[in-house]
Amino acid sequence: MKHFLKENDLDSGQIKDVFNLAFDFKQDRNQRPTDHLRGQTWGMLFFKNSTRTRVSFEVGINELGGRSLILDQSSTQIGRGESIADTTRVLSRYLDGLVIRAHGHEIIEEFSASSEIPIVNALTDFLHPCQIYADCMTILEKMGDEKNPFAGLRGKKLAFYGDTACNMANSWVLMGAILGMKISLCGPVEFEPKEEIRQLLQAHNLPQTWSFCDDPIVGAEGAEIIYTDVWVSMGCESEQDQRKATMSPFQVNEGTFAKAHRDCIFMHCMPAHPGEEVSQAVLDSGRSILFDQAENRLHMQKGILAKLSSLSPKY
Repeated sequence: MKHFLKENDLDSGQIKDVFNLAFDFKQDRNQRPTDHLRGQTWGMLFFKNSTRTRVSFEVGINELGGRSLILDQSSTQIGRGESIADTTRVLSRYLDGLVIRAHGHEIIEEFSASSEIPIVNALTDFLHPCQIYADCMTILEKMGDEKNPFAGLRGKKLAFYGDTACNMANSWVLMGAILGMKISLCGPVEFEPKEEIRQLLQAHNLPQTWSFCDDPIVGAEGAEIIYTDVWVSMGCESEQDQRKATMSPFQVNEGTFAKAHRDCIFMHCMPAHPGEEVSQAVLDSGRSILFDQAENRLHMQKGILAKLSSLSPKY
């Protein structure tokens, strides 16, 4: 059974296939729907609130010819103490696949351990692989070889600002190692990457293509992409004041781009908070490609679902 819990759960050939599918789906969207998920029902289980993830997956499943079923923790027996293993075994008999947006990464791993259907990680506190694949698709559109992520992204430098221990930073560390990108993590020392992501790279014999610094100017040197995320993630609201004070020197603003590549683009997985992690001027500038990123969640996730379905036939 093929699951998609982290970026390297697909091999290089499968990654290329997913990107090719995503670009084809985007180009041919006016010919929708397709039949990649015809006759299938995919569940979407949410432990966290969502806008882009929920809508893009629900629309994507429908456009692939399937049906989507929205679940959440409070409306299932998981909220009353039923084990994840029992829930997964039951859902495997009803559904053809399950998309999960959770808190701890161990939750989604527990689902996959008992599942007879593909499990897709739609976000955990540790990784956000669907977002990162869509972001790579967007970078390729702007500056690379669209159908070959390995050739198109190799050597590109991305500078990530803010909480460099968050799920998006971890995903960039992992995807950078897979694709040969240079990842410059820039933020407060107390928020530098944790041992967990280092251990993951070592466990899979992936190279370290990332570096960390706490100097906002140094971090941007030569960067072709500057990326940031919210300073206060869901579940960290009690740390809000402290985080904002600590992160304030790492706001992405026009000054951040002073030493970056002259054609440097700005990315953010959204929702954005103007005046906190990024200035309104940057959001409104021609550098910003946030809405292209958001759109590509749909096309890329369709590519992921179609590939997983072909690799994991239920019947």
